[in-house]
Amino acid sequence: MKHQSEILIIGGGVVGISSAYYLTEQGRQVTVVEKGEVCSGSSYGNAGLLVPSHSVPLAAPGVIQKGLRWMMNPESPFYIKPRLDRELLKWLWKFRGACNERHVRKSMPILRDLALASLQLFEELATLDDLEFGFEKRGLLMIFKTEKGLKGGVEEAHLMEEVGIQTQVLSPTDIHQLEPNVRANVVGGVFYPQDAHLIPARFVGQLAQHIEKKGADIRPGTEVLGFETLGNQVKTVRTTRGDFVASEVVLAGGSWSAGIAQDLQLELPIQPAKGYSITVKRPEKCPVIPLSLAEAKVAVTPMGETLRFAGTLELAGLDLSINRRRVRAIENAVSDYLPDIDVEHLELIEIWRGLRPCTPDGLPFLGRSSRYDNLTIATGHAMIGVSLGPITGQLVSQLVMHEKPGIDLSALNPERFS
Repeated sequence: MKHQSEILIIGGGVVGISSAYYLTEQGRQVTVVEKGEVCSGSSYGNAGLLVPSHSVPLAAPGVIQKGLRWMMNPESPFYIKPRLDRELLKWLWKFRGACNERHVRKSMPILRDLALASLQLFEELATLDDLEFGFEKRGLLMIFKTEKGLKGGVEEAHLMEEVGIQTQVLSPTDIHQLEPNVRANVVGGVFYPQDAHLIPARFVGQLAQHIEKKGADIRPGTEVLGFETLGNQVKTVRTTRGDFVASEVVLAGGSWSAGIAQDLQLELPIQPAKGYSITVKRPEKCPVIPLSLAEAKVAVTPMGETLRFAGTLELAGLDLSINRRRVRAIENAVSDYLPDIDVEHLELIEIWRGLRPCTPDGLPFLGRSSRYDNLTIATGHAMIGVSLGPITGQLVSQLVMHEKPGIDLSALNPERFS
């Protein structure tokens, strides 16, 4: 049996559901297929940060050298699991080529525009009657334990100011006045007042329920197996729950997008980057402002009645096993920076891991395929997928509707590495 749909979206994470929302708002008939449950991937357990402050791409000067120093330490913030993998080696070579100042300068305005536009859309979505996802615009406080780390943080803040992102450099006294609820064992910090946060699983889940009420058809437990094409058209999407025929197809499969695209003879150089989070019952001493423990690359985010610690970037392929040493590294970092918070004695709710889709240059893939007239690609958002979810969804809607995108997408061309 073949299922008919006007628009078929592959992927039920924040990008897929946001795309479905904006297309549904346009009066389109939308079907979303997701191999697991809606929001079961990296959209679920992430830090929940909405971050114009993260306008420096992952590929930046010094990252390779730092990565090499950390590579043999399985408790480091960035870890590459040693293995002979042709795709990983190709990705690392491309990543190395993007780690330069010219690329950073070119990419920052793009990421800034996407993040600020998305933040505005989050504010609009938060006003919908049936959505309550813990959206708070309290900024992000990056705190540093070392003078070297603080110096690097201040230099990055100056870089952010050059592209219009607001920053405030803080002393330890300033930090205590801004966030008096917990002590911070640090030498200084940088505050980004434009940042915000939310409860990511609640956002994606409630938005999915909202669009279902509007007529969208969401199919969990429906894994894509392959495609039938004719000329420059994707005609049929084969899944574990039958075949789907659609006029337009959107690929928003996160870390699984590269494997899905292979059946269409498309190369999407994406490496899954495993991240971890620990969610606990909100302690008595709890920050109100989200914190970034800068040198440890750990985020601390208050989420309603819970508190979440999230961090690490582990290139280990499509491996969803839990490395306890990396979880322990997050716990140790929290206690080291914030002596009032003893993670081991807090009430544990969940230890989570997920795979963030990383491109070699730190910019997402967003645009129409040149090979297939009815295929739009939206993936590769790395650690800022939730942050860029709504703007990505809006731009996907514009692309599918053959409208001029509100933001120049030339640098995000999905085929830029082909």
